Amino acid sequence: MESLAALWDLAIHLDRHLAAFVAEHGRWVYALLFVIVFCETGLVVTPFLPGDSLLFVAGALAAAGGMDIGAVMATLAVAALLGDNVNYTVGRWAGPRVFRYERSRWFNPRHLARAHAFYERHGGKTIVLARFVPIVRTYVPFVAGVAAMPYVRYIAFCVVGAAVWVGSLCLAGYFFGNIPAVKNNLAAVIAAIVLASVSPGLYGWLRARSVERHG
Repeated sequence: MESLAALWDLAIHLDRHLAAFVAEHGRWVYALLFVIVFCETGLVVTPFLPGDSLLFVAGALAAAGGMDIGAVMATLAVAALLGDNVNYTVGRWAGPRVFRYERSRWFNPRHLARAHAFYERHGGKTIVLARFVPIVRTYVPFVAGVAAMPYVRYIAFCVVGAAVWVGSLCLAGYFFGNIPAVKNNLAAVIAAIVLASVSPGLYGWLRARSVERHG
């Protein structure tokens, strides 16, 4: 329970924690940002780390003079791309080794074939759009690797997704994060960002459940 409380405090008061870290450790904040985004995008066991809200707050702190916005965006984009590549590589290695049990419910090679077919048709847009959906963006690169999506095609969409994700949220924080109405209600703004990020996935899940129930 204490760890959950600490995680909730980090997510809701991210502005305070990040600002305090900048004040105390200066340029080491870039290393912290890199590690958080790399782990959130590159390790399937850490999808709970802050992503969208972190980018917004980092942009706001850069506008206030705590960091350089160019360095922030470059650090976060590189972290996201490296994390995605690690996830893709692990999935590419694990796929043929895991999905080879004909009688398995979860690791049947038919699942691998379906994943491959899906990424052949929709892989590009899935990689770009998943950037804006917490938790989903952690697993999509892994599944792309499992599905053996061609690497050149994968990395092209990966670069586009990282650039749009980092650029849009960091610049939103940079230009709007220090407006008094936003700054004084930053916890509510962060909650709104998280809600907006998860709403497409939630809508898709509810729609699928509705189709199953009435189909």
